[in-house]
Amino acid sequence: MSILLGVVTAAGTYADLPTLLLAVCACLLTYLYLQRPRNLPPGPRGWPLVGNLPTMAKSDFLPATFTELSKQYGDVMTIWAGRDTNIVLSGYETIRTALVKRAEDFSSRRLPPGIADIRGDATTKDTETAKGVLFAAYGPEWKHQRKFALMTLRDFGVGKRSLEGKISEEANALVQEILSQNGQPFDLKVIAQNGVSNIICSIVFGHRFEYGDPDFLRLMSLLNTVVEARPSVGDRLIMIHPVFRHLPLGNGRFAGKRSKGVEMLLTFQEFCKEQIENHRQTFDPNDIRDFIDAFLLEQQRPQDEKARENFTDKQLQEVLIDLFTAGTETTATTIRWALLYMMVNPEIQEKVHQEIDSVLGQSPPSYAQRNLLPYTAATIAEVQRIKPIVPLSVPHAASSDTTLNGYNIPQEARIMVNLWSVHMDPELFPEPGSFRPERFLDQDGNFAKHEALIPFSIGHRICLGEQLAKMELFMLFVSLMQRFTFHLPEGAPKPSMVGKLGGIINVPFPFELCAVPRG
Repeated sequence: MSILLGVVTAAGTYADLPTLLLAVCACLLTYLYLQRPRNLPPGPRGWPLVGNLPTMAKSDFLPATFTELSKQYGDVMTIWAGRDTNIVLSGYETIRTALVKRAEDFSSRRLPPGIADIRGDATTKDTETAKGVLFAAYGPEWKHQRKFALMTLRDFGVGKRSLEGKISEEANALVQEILSQNGQPFDLKVIAQNGVSNIICSIVFGHRFEYGDPDFLRLMSLLNTVVEARPSVGDRLIMIHPVFRHLPLGNGRFAGKRSKGVEMLLTFQEFCKEQIENHRQTFDPNDIRDFIDAFLLEQQRPQDEKARENFTDKQLQEVLIDLFTAGTETTATTIRWALLYMMVNPEIQEKVHQEIDSVLGQSPPSYAQRNLLPYTAATIAEVQRIKPIVPLSVPHAASSDTTLNGYNIPQEARIMVNLWSVHMDPELFPEPGSFRPERFLDQDGNFAKHEALIPFSIGHRICLGEQLAKMELFMLFVSLMQRFTFHLPEGAPKPSMVGKLGGIINVPFPFELCAVPRG
């Protein structure tokens, strides 16, 4: 730095300073360019320092933009977010190769800006010690924790008939909330979130909440803020270069200051700590009430030191956050999309009504009956296809420096899996922009699975709550369709059928609907 200052000082006397400064900037940019890894996948040319951030910022819907760019640059593409290397995977075969055939290479994680220093130990900035199951690095500890979470969820009914009672109870509560609207226009968002989150509460905390309960309102407020949080200005600047962490932004703030979303995540952690402590005070090893109790019991089992490190209160706290953040907004938003498509496709809504009436009548639905309701199941599948709820998945990372399709993939790169590109591929799903449940029916009218329908992703990192989400979607959707006809408010324009990214979730623009009780 002193040499550079000396050069600049001398230049003020002996040379044209603006010219020299321009030369210094050119040298700096050249140096930064030469520091980039070699033989990366192709991609659109970026701007100095900021990379492709301007293109990303202008995009109306990033997954669709990446899909279009992949037609020019290929299914393995590099996108620069400042200095950050992002590798975008598109197309079913490429994604399947990376996440299934080479799962050991492409199943790790890289934490987003602002999250790294609070999801793991206070001293770490990477995923090596990150807790939970959603963002933790791929390895033996993550495998052990995921296995425990899956087994415990199954013990409390996920994928089994024993959970249906809790889902039915919540479906009835949703119906009553909608009936209270008296057929007037209302926004379904909060009601749907309350219902889905309460199902998770019954598994995790051992009981559901009344929708007006102060603790439940606090939980939902935290969830909404955390899930919908977007990178702050400071986060985006730090993407360009870590030095901007110390850049003053005014009002005593610095770029490195935590965003509102991160602050709410810290508050969410405190909420989970309170719930864990409440459970510990009433814990009975002979009466395991819920997921938290099961974890506390596991803490008491004789284990080696390494295993004990994987069953700390910090780990439980982060797993709880993962279960709520990954399991509430995703399912609730899918239900909102489903009802939106029913309103703009009344002929499809009528077919769903007819099938439910002929098979169930007024009897409550059971998940085991999904094969008896093939058109309804196909309708749900088509909603998940045309509106994949996490269209770019949760970003992956390579476990070490590796290659894919002949290109170098550095370990520090963020790997973005473009599920949208698969669901909108006309070779896999003809006329992908059209809402056609029939594409998931065979010639005999039975439900037909499609291997390229991957709303929960694929491979080792497939959604932990896949089975829970499938049960919830089917039973809640059928319950609502059984009781109501949904339509747009009189005189209201047709709502936008194009989503937007709320965080990483594909959410519809705000809309209202009317629910008319059926017979």
